[in-house]
Amino acid sequence: MSLEQSPADVKIAGLFSYPIKSCGGISLDAAEFLTTGVRKDRAWMLVDTRYSPARFITQREQPALATIGVQVAANGALHVARTGAEAMNIDVPADRSKLLRVKVWSSEVFGIDAGDAASAWFAAAIGKSAAHVRLVSFHRDYQRLCNGLYAGDSGAHTLFADGYPVLVTNQSSLDDLNRRANRSGDLALPMNRFRPNVVLTGLDAWDEDHIDTLSVGNVVLKLVKPCVRCEITTTDQTTGSRLSDEPLNTLARFRNNPDLGGVTFGWNAVVISGGLAELGQPARLGYRF
Repeated sequence: MSLEQSPADVKIAGLFSYPIKSCGGISLDAAEFLTTGVRKDRAWMLVDTRYSPARFITQREQPALATIGVQVAANGALHVARTGAEAMNIDVPADRSKLLRVKVWSSEVFGIDAGDAASAWFAAAIGKSAAHVRLVSFHRDYQRLCNGLYAGDSGAHTLFADGYPVLVTNQSSLDDLNRRANRSGDLALPMNRFRPNVVLTGLDAWDEDHIDTLSVGNVVLKLVKPCVRCEITTTDQTTGSRLSDEPLNTLARFRNNPDLGGVTFGWNAVVISGGLAELGQPARLGYRF
């Protein structure tokens, strides 16, 4: 159960979409929330076909993916760019016979192959063989259900996100993390290390641990599970470099959750009610009690 409160100073300070899993993100002035999360978020993914089913490729093993810029046209087509290569436009695959069975963690779903040209472009970006790297678009005739242990009977499902439709973070928590890590100024870790969809301001540090629901206009999100963090958080999202083990080292000192299997920052959320959210909008919070 939750107790709804409306702190006047809690607002939406950031909205982000990541059209291709693990590639560059897009900062949004407004975001439409669907059951699957922000519209067009993680609707595409790179896979390695040396495995069966084809296995997802992420910054965990290919940090250079962070440097690939992505834009999305109104019809869902992609424009991708990276340093040292000609930019490329990629249409939404029309031939649904070009299906690949793909795997994201333990989930197996179908993706539609985006073709040889896209495969070659991304293979060159990460230094892999085009014979094994494919770009796929999520096949919308299928659903990828979220773990019912946390999502309950909400019916939540997602596309190629790790496990849940939305990730919510708190700017004050990042500020506290940087303080604990003795990082300030140019050395402060930016929020993009955590690749959130929604960033809140006006909360106390780590207050997100007590939030049950987050409402913005007609959008209602339910925070269901702390997000366990990996080496992607150590990757500079501009250069793709990994120069230290931060923030994982600092998080390990005070945010380790053995029951979940690692350190946590931010919360995974499911969409209870969809709609449009805009930067600067006030947020209504329902707290657990």
